Amino acid sequence: MAKSGGGNDGSVPTLPSRPRRIAETSAVALGLRLLAVGPLLILLLLVAVVGLLTPNFLKPINISNILAQTAVIAIVAIGQHLVILTRGIDLSVGANLALATVVGALAYRVTDSAALVMLAMLASGAAVGAVNGLVYVFGRLPHPFIITLATLSIARGVALEVAIGHTTMRGMPAEIAALGGGNLWGIPNSFFVVCAVVAIALIMVRAMVWGRWIYAVGGKPEAAVQMGIPVKWVLVSVYVISGVCAGVGAIVLAGRTEAGSPLYGNLLELDTIAAVIIGGASFLGGRGHIGHALVGAVMIGIIRNALNLLNVDAFFQMIAIGLIIVLAVEADVLRNHLEAKVRVLQAGRAP
Repeated sequence: MAKSGGGNDGSVPTLPSRPRRIAETSAVALGLRLLAVGPLLILLLLVAVVGLLTPNFLKPINISNILAQTAVIAIVAIGQHLVILTRGIDLSVGANLALATVVGALAYRVTDSAALVMLAMLASGAAVGAVNGLVYVFGRLPHPFIITLATLSIARGVALEVAIGHTTMRGMPAEIAALGGGNLWGIPNSFFVVCAVVAIALIMVRAMVWGRWIYAVGGKPEAAVQMGIPVKWVLVSVYVISGVCAGVGAIVLAGRTEAGSPLYGNLLELDTIAAVIIGGASFLGGRGHIGHALVGAVMIGIIRNALNLLNVDAFFQMIAIGLIIVLAVEADVLRNHLEAKVRVLQAGRAP
């Protein structure tokens, strides 16, 4: 009878029996599926628990507040998600958003056209994103952390310098104010902006070759080069799009506050990274869905809203978000371990 393992008697190790390998593969595959839907299940459980603890949580007006408060994080997180898919990171999104709101406020002092003011904010965001991508790729930097950390400081400094009085500037076109602060049938208009950004991102990622290139570049960069994919320009493009998303977020935030400020977007980069990772995307790149960023953003919004309703100190909110990030990263590590185990078991099943 064959032995299941080797020893000092010189016996040759053998793989587990076929039925056992099949059972192990099924169990590991089930674990992977649970990890994939885990963030959504946690979100639903969170809503249920908070709804029981605080009756005001599920009131329509509070739900509307959550949607409005998480809109900016969700929009900017979509761009961050595309960057993380390529194994990158964009630390400049918060400062980029602040600079874009200041540019928009300055443009409003020149023209009353809402379209031109919005275009100015989008152009500002895209310009910072382009600098990030071009310097990272063609400057041959070892990691985008370096340039995006630099532009975080530069963009914030420029925003403070060009802002009139180095502080908040009041005033935005009525159309932008309605877009960021108005509502339709009790639903914040900013929610519809989020839906539009998500729809465009899904079309780009799912229906265009460029979307497949992003996953290829993030999954196996060396193989992507061998396949003839323009890796450098794919990388530049995701940082530009991340900048554009920061510009859209700036439009929503400037509309909600009817102002532009160099102080906006503080720690937004951490919120967006947290949203993407909490939602289930991987820092290893090549894996994730736009829905991950949305789930993570909503989860952050619900946690903060619930802790506010429970009169929990703001410092504990930061601790809670940090703990959730740690759990999300550990879940990603477990997912990678299970995927490797599945490959080993499948190889053992091969004839």
